[in-house]
Amino acid sequence: MATRKKTPERSEIRPEDTWDLSPLFENDEEWEKRLHDLEGVVEKIAEFQGTLGESAARLAACLRYEIWLDEEGERLGSYAFLRQSEDVRSAKAQGMVARFTHFATRVNEAASYIAPEIQAIPEDRMAQFLADPELEDLRFMLEKLLRLKPHILSEPEERILAMQGEVAGTASKVFGQLTDADMEFGYVTNEKDEEIELTQSSLSSLYESRERRVRKEAFDKFYAEFDAHKNTLAASLGSSVLQDIYQARARHYPSAREAALFADNVPVTVYDNLIQTVRDNLDVVYRYLDIRRRALALDDIHIYDCYVPIVHLGDVDVPYDDAARQIAEALAPLGDEYCSTLAKGLTGRWVDRYENEGKRSGAFSAGTYKSPPYILMNYRNDTLNSVFTLAHEAGHSMHTYYSARNQPYQYYNYTIFVAEVASTFNEQLLNSYLIEQADDDKKRAYLINREIDEIRGTLVRQTMFAEFEKVIHEIAEAGDPLTLEELRGEYEKLLEVYFGEGFALDELLPLEGLRIPHFYRAFYVYKYATGLSAAIALAERVMKGGAAEREQYLAFLKGGGSKYPLDLLRDAGVDMEKPEPVATAMARLRHLVEELDALV
Repeated sequence: MATRKKTPERSEIRPEDTWDLSPLFENDEEWEKRLHDLEGVVEKIAEFQGTLGESAARLAACLRYEIWLDEEGERLGSYAFLRQSEDVRSAKAQGMVARFTHFATRVNEAASYIAPEIQAIPEDRMAQFLADPELEDLRFMLEKLLRLKPHILSEPEERILAMQGEVAGTASKVFGQLTDADMEFGYVTNEKDEEIELTQSSLSSLYESRERRVRKEAFDKFYAEFDAHKNTLAASLGSSVLQDIYQARARHYPSAREAALFADNVPVTVYDNLIQTVRDNLDVVYRYLDIRRRALALDDIHIYDCYVPIVHLGDVDVPYDDAARQIAEALAPLGDEYCSTLAKGLTGRWVDRYENEGKRSGAFSAGTYKSPPYILMNYRNDTLNSVFTLAHEAGHSMHTYYSARNQPYQYYNYTIFVAEVASTFNEQLLNSYLIEQADDDKKRAYLINREIDEIRGTLVRQTMFAEFEKVIHEIAEAGDPLTLEELRGEYEKLLEVYFGEGFALDELLPLEGLRIPHFYRAFYVYKYATGLSAAIALAERVMKGGAAEREQYLAFLKGGGSKYPLDLLRDAGVDMEKPEPVATAMARLRHLVEELDALV
């Protein structure tokens, strides 16, 4: 009889392996009290209405109250979200998130007059305000708001949009509850004759099995469950796309894509250059897939053959504490302060380490201005991916740590565009460190293969996702329906382009387009690709440079959201408006593929 390993309940996880949320709130009761207190002062923000153009001091007072309310709301929202992430099945946690969402919607409604009223201030008066010392620390915030002027609606219209805030996230909620709570994938018998529960988290380690039977069984059972829910998932994704388009059109943007890029001041040429540059270099991806097929002695290669290391080093067993130590050592080029702070956080209570029943899948970093930068993991000792994921999320958390300590609240919350640089930068340093530690060609080939797969997964795969988002939004914007057949067909076309003719396309693989949670945050995934491209360039600068290059990078982390992301990156030493960073990253991939081909 096979041994069955079941995912533990939350109560079975040691407290020291979970995050400590007490810096946010001591307990749920304290959270309840603070929510009640804040609900009583929401309407106070309306007292400023009609007076913002009177003086710089009056405008500053209003904005400072709004910032304070937002900071308090951030604590409330983060605590509720993290509590729900511990167990998405929890009715209590779901209720906390719903009550916070209602509270946040009320705040947005009450403050909805602010942007249009500021926009209505005459330009000459606003110029005087911006020169006033009273608004010095709010100037960039106001400049960003004024840039949005063509897309700010009248006060009644803004209020209507704010009122439907809870409804706007329905598609994402449906998707999350379906995929994290309701869908059950069964068990897969691994190469040790153990029955492993198939989950969103365990799929990756099962894909790394040396036995193709295990990999194929994991794929078949996983996608059979998505096939059983494909119509619901297609309707959910289609509804999310329509919501993106509605929001963009309501605010007079030419497209949903331009609406998503506008806030970061990123031209669509950055997005298009990414897609074109990756497409121009897909021959190296095809070559790598063929190397992988030959190394695994396969007649054909399927998606479930794309993750198992092609060089076998034996069973992987990296305990969490060893992973934390290796990461701190790998990041030594960033200096003692960075590494000691991170090591203390990773081995302390920043991290919720292991999977439990109902826990949110995947990994993320999430903190507040005054709390630790928490990390959710579903760490597994048996896959090196967990070590790299921890390094990735640690990059986000240290970005938050430095930003919160060097910027006022209104500028500490950096954009996703730069966030993905900080996270993948850490992965670059970790991989370089591990390659340096490798004492034979076999280990070196293993790690080179690992870096190839990282670039392929983050740069190439995320660019394919980005192109899919672009295509399906354009279809809907043209007035054509996003049916299951349409979504599936467009995704299949991209699979054929990005994987090439030599790739065996399984019948259910096009359903992958329905299982990506990031699609519910439109035009997000391209930032993974641009982020890695920037990270490769910056990591090389720091590792080959000295104190000046290190301090430039740390200044980038400390900059938070005090400048537009492209400007922050230019200051750090990389210009993402030019095609060179993406081309350089693809050249790095080509070099690694050539080196791997020689080793295997």
